[in-house]
Amino acid sequence: QLQLVESGGGLVQPGGSLRLSCAASGFTLGYYAIGWFRQAPGKEREGVSCISTSGLSTKYVDSVKGRFTISRDNAQNTVYLQMNSLEPEDTAIYYCAARKWYECVMTRSPYDYWGQGTQVTVSS
Repeated sequence: QLQLVESGGGLVQPGGSLRLSCAASGFTLGYYAIGWFRQAPGKEREGVSCISTSGLSTKYVDSVKGRFTISRDNAQNTVYLQMNSLEPEDTAIYYCAARKWYECVMTRSPYDYWGQGTQVTVSS
């Protein structure tokens, strides 16, 4: 069964850091571009970052540039999202998604598989 599982969310104070992981099972993640998305209460799900199959191409939404870093370890079948200098506005459920194509995009529709999400709460 093809599955994506996110982990690493939690409660953190403003200015703190978290590292999210997206682990794949049932398929080889190296053949898929990966996107991270988030959805805050009452808001649309938005693209946060994405990474190509090789890891050489990455994209970020403007609000997280310079604070978040996406990376992948294809040998471990895992993609990471390092989140630094977290702000209350980053509070959301974070989802990873996989697209069987070498390049990534920041829109939802091309992605084939989705994880169940992990909650990130930034609050003092």
